[in-house]
This record gives sequence, C-alpha cells and structure tokens, in this order.
Amino acid sequence: MGRVTERRRVLRIRDGAPSARTDTLVAEEPLEIRLSGKPLAVTMRTPGDDFALAAGFLVSEGVVGRAEEVANIVYCAGATEGGGSPTYNVVDVRLTPGVPVPDITLERNVYTTSSCGLCGKAGLDAVRTTARWPIADSPPVRVGPDLLTVLPDRLRAEQRVFDRTGGLHAAALFSPEGELLDVREDIGRHNAVDKLIGRALLSGRLPLSRSVLLVSGRASFELAQKAVMAGIPVLAAVSAPSSLAVDLAVETGLTLVGFLRGGSMNVYAGEQRLDLRSEATAGAGT
Repeated sequence: MGRVTERRRVLRIRDGAPSARTDTLVAEEPLEIRLSGKPLAVTMRTPGDDFALAAGFLVSEGVVGRAEEVANIVYCAGATEGGGSPTYNVVDVRLTPGVPVPDITLERNVYTTSSCGLCGKAGLDAVRTTARWPIADSPPVRVGPDLLTVLPDRLRAEQRVFDRTGGLHAAALFSPEGELLDVREDIGRHNAVDKLIGRALLSGRLPLSRSVLLVSGRASFELAQKAVMAGIPVLAAVSAPSSLAVDLAVETGLTLVGFLRGGSMNVYAGEQRLDLRSEATAGAGT
C-alpha cells in the first residue's frame, strides 16, 4: 500500500534567510479502476481506502447501489513496479453474477478519466433518470442553519493529514442532528466523496437519506451528482457551487449550500430543508 505522505527536501526562505529542511507532502498516485477485468477509469488519488474509492465511484456511475451487488474487490497482482513488487495502484471490481455490467467504451473511459462530469442538459437528465433513490421522495430532513455553521470547524478538526501537509481536501457525513458519521481526506475532492460513499455501500448503509455531506472546497456538478446518486439530501460547501451544480440541485431536489463560512451561507436550492424557525425567533427578539 502506498504511503499517504512523503518527505522531500526543500529550501525554505523566511525574511530573506534561506535554510534547508525536510517537508511533508501529501502523496499522489494514479489508481486504475477495472470492472470485471476491463479498464474503466483512472484517477489521481491519495493512497488509502482504495476499495471504498472504487465502490463509491461505481455508485456515482449508477453501476451498483447495494453491497450484495459487489462480489469482491482486489488489487491486481500483475501490476508491478520495475522490481516486481505490487504497485497497489490497480483494483479490479467483480460484480455478483446477474448484476449487469455496463458497456465500457472508449468514450466512457475518457469521460471518467477526465473527472469533469457530463455537460449540459444531457448530464442533468442522465443523473435524474439513473438515480436509484430520488431525493424528492426521501424521508423529510430538516437542518438548522445554526447547526450547519459549526460543521466546517468540526470537519477541519478531523483533518489529520492536512495538519501535516496542508494539501488535502476533505469530505464528511453528518446526521441532521450534527453527529459526525464519517470523514475522509484525499488530494481530490471527488475521491474523498467517493471514499465516503463507497464505505457506506460496503457496510450496507445506502441510501444516505438522513445525512448532510460537507466538502472542504467548491461544489462542482460532479460532487452534486455523487450526492444525488447516493441519496444524500443536503450538500454543503465552504466555497462556491458551479452553475451546473445548482441546475442539478434544482432538477433533483437536492439542498445545496455554498460559502458556508462563519455564521453565513448561501442557499442555492432546496431551502425547504432548512429549519428557519429558530432563526426567525432570534431575529424577532432583537
């Protein structure tokens, strides 16, 4: 298994004075995901939770939705370095007999490798029609804005590797009451989310219909897509959403919150899930 961090020599300059030192960097290595032996996607990731990453990716792509649909996930023994030792950079997912294997074409492989998401209305329709657990039909979830405002600090407190490297994104799942359910770090935001979703799949916890997904950066279409495909009703980001992410949220009923910083936030879609009663009461009393 690859290391999460690596050490490199750097020249540090402070107030014009240079000094040599060793710095801790976050590791970045490619992971090839194969489906029944056929290459499906390559993503650059921080090693660790590779099986969960592969499983979560397949949930996001609409291939699987239940743990029993995955027969096993293994590292490919034939993928070796020059010295013959395993690279642990290739995983193969085998589906349970009877679970349909999608047609893996070159076009699909290029799309997944680019990690850019589908574009325009075709992408919106694809997510809406392939989601197993429509968010609009999920059990009602109410979240207080005052609770959302404390979640970024709680996420930051859980970023162990970020403290040493400053180079990782993080994603966390919280209950509507603010209980931390899981947190993952990775050099890619989308990988951190896939690791969360994959862990939920493999432990039989999908759909995540009573959860809030918090990401440490912006909310792209791809992250909104992953939330919808996992049945997550609320996605919050500390930075901005993209226009297509907002379109997808409106289309699917996802609650999308951006610029969640300090005591403020912007709600771009799904405001019906925010419990504003306490806020209104507090405002009336001032």
